[in-house]
Amino acid sequence: MLPLASLLLKITLQKLSAMEPEVAAFLRKIGKSILATFIWLALTAIAAIKGDNAFIGEHIQLNNVLFYIWLIISVVLLVKVYKKVWVAKT
Repeated sequence: MLPLASLLLKITLQKLSAMEPEVAAFLRKIGKSILATFIWLALTAIAAIKGDNAFIGEHIQLNNVLFYIWLIISVVLLVKVYKKVWVAKT
């Protein structure tokens, strides 16, 4: 791990332990939501743009159909992750 990232992680964990438990739990939920969204967005953007799957050319192809099926399924799974994070008692 980079020294700066390690230092920032140590400071963040110290600050979270010094906070009220409810506030720390809320910030963890926010962090988990942001992380899940970032990972989903990165994977989807890479699959869409690099794989040239999001753009339909002269006619629709199998890779376009598979990409849009992935998009729908992954959004449903992302919403389930949000529900799991935000409904869980911590």
